[in-house]
Amino acid sequence: MIRYAGKRLLSVIPVLIGISVIAFILGLITPGDPAAMALGRDGVSEVTPQLLEEKRQELGLDQPGAVQYFNWAGKVLGGDLGKSYSDHTSVRGELFRRLPVTLTLAGYTMVLVCIFGILFGVCSAAFVNKGPDVLLKFITNLMMAFPSFWLAIVLIIVFGENLKVLPTNGVGGIRHMILPSVTSASATVAMSGRLMRSSLLEEFGKQYMLAADAKGIKRIRVLFCHGFPNAVLPVITLFGNYLGGILGGSAIIESVFSLPGIGSYALEAIHARDYPVIQGYVLFSGIIYVAVSLGIDLLCGLLNPKIRLRGAS
Repeated sequence: MIRYAGKRLLSVIPVLIGISVIAFILGLITPGDPAAMALGRDGVSEVTPQLLEEKRQELGLDQPGAVQYFNWAGKVLGGDLGKSYSDHTSVRGELFRRLPVTLTLAGYTMVLVCIFGILFGVCSAAFVNKGPDVLLKFITNLMMAFPSFWLAIVLIIVFGENLKVLPTNGVGGIRHMILPSVTSASATVAMSGRLMRSSLLEEFGKQYMLAADAKGIKRIRVLFCHGFPNAVLPVITLFGNYLGGILGGSAIIESVFSLPGIGSYALEAIHARDYPVIQGYVLFSGIIYVAVSLGIDLLCGLLNPKIRLRGAS
């Protein structure tokens, strides 16, 4: 397991370097002059060539792209993601200030995904091609068909405007997170349920499951003691990828429900062409996604010896 973990950790290094390069390039290829925009936000009404040149020197934009990247990467390694052009606040500080909101949304969402995704899949596999399976396939088809922004609007109208039982924006207690988490979890519950069902049905056809049936072991015990532990591994991988995406910021969900998370922060930066924030967000969310994916790989290797033996070879 140690050798497998070491190889996985080493494989992450070039990925992180690639993410940093992409994050930096976004600032170079985005339309507009960052120096002129920074001066405009500083309250300078008339941007003269002299002021523009001084600002470019101050921001280090007069240097070659490779030099700019290494200067920026050196600051990043020291924990400095730069300052926002809009309000001159620390990008790192603002990301960490908003991160708890995104973490809360991700936590509630993952609870729904884990419970209902696995439950739907197990029920469908247990009653394959019967009434419950047909009903659940119909429900999951609907859940995957609805775009998240459309579902968010419907939930707001029904539970916020008509029934007035749930808040539709801002942060607070659990009630404030019900509609955003349901919206965020809907499609992934359907996908994980489908994946769980297909994984279980594949396990049902294997020899060890047929032998357990032939011995007269109860169906429920065969399902949970033999089939489920093997079938759940692909679903765990899906959960991990989805969790990494949520922690990277669910921009649409946070925007619709007015949640001050890192996803809405990135949208605000895009509208304002705030390049340091965009670069910091891309790098920050990329690191989070890679870290979660690495954790899931190690967890799957711990649960399944075949994975770590194959990965260590």
